[in-house]
Amino acid sequence: MKIGIMASQISGHLTPATSYESIATTTLSTGATTITFSSIPATYKHLQLRTMCASDSGSAEQALKVSFNSNTTTTDYYAHRLNGNGATAGVYTTQDFLLGEVASTGSGYAVNVIDILDYTNTNKYKTGRALFGIDNNGSGFVGLFSMVWMKTDAITSITLTQNTQIFRTYSSFALYGVK
Repeated sequence: MKIGIMASQISGHLTPATSYESIATTTLSTGATTITFSSIPATYKHLQLRTMCASDSGSAEQALKVSFNSNTTTTDYYAHRLNGNGATAGVYTTQDFLLGEVASTGSGYAVNVIDILDYTNTNKYKTGRALFGIDNNGSGFVGLFSMVWMKTDAITSITLTQNTQIFRTYSSFALYGVK
């Protein structure tokens, strides 16, 4: 029996579609430097951010900065990235609040699916993981990010930024609660 056939016989799902509840969504009608989700309810197990975003200025992709509870002290965060474009691979680690990608001015939009785990648990540091992809007119790349916020505070707000750039019009950001 082929593995795909065996996998299709699994009953149920790891996370049913009904486990996600929309908390807030925004699509930009004009450029913006910051996107903030505040007053996040503490009624879910995890959070998921889904973004489709690009920069309004700059010629290179940038990391998406994701900070919690207005804490932008870079030494409170560690980020790791693994990416590839089909020909080469890249990896880095940094002490910063990076958890996704933003497409450059001349390309399409970057897509990020970001999971923030156990966001209300005050007994441990908060972790995030992201899957991202960018198509730069046929020369894009895909990758993974992971991040740790070395605080035990429950997350009540999330702010998205990128260095000194502006998010392009029609960039879209959605926050979901995972039961």
